[in-house]
Amino acid sequence: MYQRLVLVGNLGRDPEMRYTPNGTAVTTFPVATSRRWTDASGTLKEETAWFRVSVFGKQAETCNQYLAKGRKVLVEGELAVDEKTGGPRVYTRKDGTAGASFEVRGSTVRFLTSKSEAESGGSGGASGVTPISSDANPMGEEDLPF
Repeated sequence: MYQRLVLVGNLGRDPEMRYTPNGTAVTTFPVATSRRWTDASGTLKEETAWFRVSVFGKQAETCNQYLAKGRKVLVEGELAVDEKTGGPRVYTRKDGTAGASFEVRGSTVRFLTSKSEAESGGSGGASGVTPISSDANPMGEEDLPF
C-alpha cells in the first residue's frame, strides 16, 4: 500500500524546531491551502484547509532557518492518522467548537517564495524554487517530544 500527499499553500506561522532525545531535529509548521469556486447561484465561495507539517533531520534545520509566516511552500509527504480514530486528530477549541488537525510527515519541502519576494515581504510563484528532500522519517511518532 502507498499514499502520497502534495500540498501547496502558505505558512500560517513561523516554524518551530525541537530535538528528539537522540538529537534529531524536528520542525513543525502549519500550512493553509485554499480553493475558490463559484456556486450555482453565482456566489464566490472559498474553503481553507489547515495541515500541520513535520519534517526531520537536516531538512528540519533548513526549513526552520529559511521559512517564515506567509511564505509559500510545496510539501510532499504522507498523512499521519490518529491512532485512536484512524482519521485526523480531533480536538475542542477554546470557544467550545470542534476542530480537526490533519498531520503530515513531510518528505520533500520546496520553497516557492523567491528570495527577492521574501525580502520585500511578498509571496509569489515558483521562481527560486529550492527543493529539500528526505526519503523517510527516521523515527516513529512515539519518539516525538511533543
